[in-house]
Amino acid sequence: MTAADLPIDPADPRLWLAGAAVLLLLLLLSIRASSRAARQSEALAQSMQAVGNRVQGLGEAQQRLAGGLTHVAEAQAAAQSAMLATMERRLEEVTKSMGDTLHGQATRTARSLGELQQRLQAIDKAQANIEKLSGDVLGLQDILANKQTRGAFGEIQLNDIVQKALPSDSYTMQATLSNGRRADCLIHLPNPPGPIVIDSKFPLEAYEKLRNARDERALAEAARDMRTAVRSHLRAIAEKYVIEGETADGALMFLPSEAVYAELHASFPELIREGFALRVWTVSPTTCMATLNTMRAVLKDVRMREQAGHVRRELALLAKDVDRLGDRVGNLDRHFGQAAKDIADIKISAEKAGRRAQRLDNFDFEEIAPGAEPPIKAAAGLPLAE
Repeated sequence: MTAADLPIDPADPRLWLAGAAVLLLLLLLSIRASSRAARQSEALAQSMQAVGNRVQGLGEAQQRLAGGLTHVAEAQAAAQSAMLATMERRLEEVTKSMGDTLHGQATRTARSLGELQQRLQAIDKAQANIEKLSGDVLGLQDILANKQTRGAFGEIQLNDIVQKALPSDSYTMQATLSNGRRADCLIHLPNPPGPIVIDSKFPLEAYEKLRNARDERALAEAARDMRTAVRSHLRAIAEKYVIEGETADGALMFLPSEAVYAELHASFPELIREGFALRVWTVSPTTCMATLNTMRAVLKDVRMREQAGHVRRELALLAKDVDRLGDRVGNLDRHFGQAAKDIADIKISAEKAGRRAQRLDNFDFEEIAPGAEPPIKAAAGLPLAE
């Protein structure tokens, strides 16, 4: 391409003006850049001087810091020494305290072990007693499982209660009645009400079956058997042991267990009412003891009334003895009065005799002239002898 082909003419003055303007602009930019570089150089120099000053200040500060660090190190060493001494002292105190604590803990542990050993020995003894009691319970269970041995157990329990409550002559165990029946215990009460029988052969099979029932059907069957057995036993007691003219018009059915007594009253009140109708009263060990104590009071009252005549006779004889004693005391009082009078008379005579002896002692025994009065008689005021 040639200059002729260009759209701008190189000889155009506007082009030259534009070029001059561009050059001028470049010159101005160079001058500004140079002035800015000079200012930056001056600022850099000032900055370098400030940095040198700061470096110098940092050196001085470093020297002061080194000195301070030396003092700090010395103080830290001293503090560490004091701290180590304190820690050693604290460690000794802690060691001593720990030793005392361990010694006390060992002493308490030894004492606790001794107490624990004693308790273990007591537990061993209790375990032995429990094993023995378990054997006794099993033996009692075997006794209650047999009808005859169960009856003997009830009789033994009843005998023990009766012996504690009544005098030995007020009852008879295994007494035979006029109808040939043998009563477990016959209490000799006066008429009325008369001797009363206590039966101890309660049928416990039905109660055991009732207690061991696990479902409604078994429970209903056991309750039915319980009613039948108790009702039959009540009627048997009324028929065997209630004899008109020989025994009281009622009898006692002894239950060897408070649980059976409570079960009858709680679950079978109709049986208790039937017993009232048959005049057969149900008693447990506790109520039996209370009933027997009441009977003992009745027996004591009867015996007191039987002895009332003897007491009256003894009181009459005592009254006679008291009257006789009064008479004898009166006689003794009269004798004492007479003796006191005799003693008073004796004292009067003794005083008179003393006075006479004193007068006799005061006389002078001189020769009496013929016709003169004897001095003794004259002094005494006695008449002269003819």
